[in-house]
Amino acid sequence: MELSSLSELDFNESGEWPLVVKIVAVLLVCAVVWGGGYYFIIKDKQAELKTLEQKEVQLKQEFETKQAKAVNLEAYKEQLAEMRVMFASMLEQLPKKSEVPELLVDVTRTGLINGLEFELFQPQGERPVDFYAELPIQMTVTGNYHQFGEFLSGLAALPRIVTMHDISMGPLNEKTGNMTMNLTAKTYRYFDDGEN
Repeated sequence: MELSSLSELDFNESGEWPLVVKIVAVLLVCAVVWGGGYYFIIKDKQAELKTLEQKEVQLKQEFETKQAKAVNLEAYKEQLAEMRVMFASMLEQLPKKSEVPELLVDVTRTGLINGLEFELFQPQGERPVDFYAELPIQMTVTGNYHQFGEFLSGLAALPRIVTMHDISMGPLNEKTGNMTMNLTAKTYRYFDDGEN
């Protein structure tokens, strides 16, 4: 068969085409159908499949994270209950507004019991912080090293929370045998209901 005879082929009489031409025509039609199917159907589906595969990986990770939390849910609930009890007991260590004067007396008494002399005892104004207020007290006391240690130990043993900040000690006075200590004691008060 010659190439010039290909132009003489009639589509209405395709059943009478030579076998080679029929095979080539079938292959050409198949290639066009496959190419068109790929371009119009499969190409978009492949992009969608990649997106869904990425989403599947993400969902699996979320599932594993949530499953790990769900497995430990009872332990978390027990831990939360324990933390609430601890938090409530810590709140009880913070004085209420009506208990602050008693606490100031306890701080002073602790110093006097340990033989310290107060040169300065100056409560500062309250500073609100979240659900509690900070109450700083500037102090200057004189005494010996052991008295200072006993005083700080006594403050730590008080039933209320008292922290020491900015501690500085002066030199030993040769005449009296005492030293001077400057410090800021801070106690904390939780806000009463409706106060803040």
